[in-house]
Amino acid sequence: MLAACKRVRNPLTAKVPSLFFCSVGRQSDRRSLATEAANQSTDHVIFSGIQPTGVPHLGNYLGALQQWVKLQESSSTATRLLYSIVDLHAITIPQDPRLLKQWKREGIATLLAIGLDPERSILFYQSSVPAHSELMWILSTTASMGYLSRMTQWKSKLSLPEDASPLEESSKSKLKLGLFSYPVLQAADILVHRATHVPVGEDQSQHLEFSRECVTNFNHAYGPRLVSPKTILSPAKRVMSLQEPHLKMSKSHSDPRSRILITDSAKEIHQKLKTALTDSINSVSYDPDNRPAVSNLLQLLSHFDAQGRSPEELGKVHANLGLGAFKKIVADTISDHLDPIRKRWHEVMQEGNGAYVDHVERIGAKKARDSADATMAIVREAVGL
Repeated sequence: MLAACKRVRNPLTAKVPSLFFCSVGRQSDRRSLATEAANQSTDHVIFSGIQPTGVPHLGNYLGALQQWVKLQESSSTATRLLYSIVDLHAITIPQDPRLLKQWKREGIATLLAIGLDPERSILFYQSSVPAHSELMWILSTTASMGYLSRMTQWKSKLSLPEDASPLEESSKSKLKLGLFSYPVLQAADILVHRATHVPVGEDQSQHLEFSRECVTNFNHAYGPRLVSPKTILSPAKRVMSLQEPHLKMSKSHSDPRSRILITDSAKEIHQKLKTALTDSINSVSYDPDNRPAVSNLLQLLSHFDAQGRSPEELGKVHANLGLGAFKKIVADTISDHLDPIRKRWHEVMQEGNGAYVDHVERIGAKKARDSADATMAIVREAVGL
């Protein structure tokens, strides 16, 4: 390996705790993380992906990325772990090509910074594995248009009502085929690696159900070839906006103070928490109905609490504090946790001017192609290609 591409030991691997995505799948497909870790076998495969949209925020980290590290640490060495930067999904809406390339590289850097080990987990760009697109086309020949029309993703992206139909004039004028068929590619992402377990967020549960539907349709047509994936559950809650606590934390929000990026400096984190929305009562209590903003900060603090205390418990612990002092505690706690991740992220991005990131992705892409090709040999034979 070139000196510029040498692997830097990651001090975070043993430090980053849980947890991640929750999902509402079929009851028979629900599994706790502990149960899955205890029942690992040689044919277990875990797959998940994240879109390249720039540096992740706390919602991405607590809702997904942190769990990926936990799965890496808790799974047996016989379990295959594949984590992808899903760049093909990103282009269902217009992207600046230069920014997309930058965000893809930042995505791999993020996975390394949080503690994923490229010698244990396969890290790659979705577009580096052509079989994802090939299987998507094959699955689309048995996928139901009716099922796709009921999916919520394209409707929310286009700000259409939940009962919108793709055949309505208001939908047809906006809807592109790629956005409409997004779930088929997402199913292919999972099925092409024969994933047995998929950690998904609450807002993605419908897509995993569709993946299982694709398995059912394909296997009915061609025989039992594809593996039906199970859902991995966790108790992680959605992380809400610092400025509008009734909304999920998002990069699309116009106010950058509404979110904390995992690369934010201590000064930036303190400033964002200082200006976070609260209310006129200068005390701390957990009351989601009447004090959603303060309760949101307590929920955030509970994610990082070393003793694993609930928001309710932390509300009682800090009940006598004013909001200014409480916000400082939240900011200090988050900043201390993110500090090694932030430092590692910058270290990875700077090493060889990105050469290490590119090297990790090339190695991961080769492994991912081998994984996908094994499935496609089975699929092509079944279909007659």
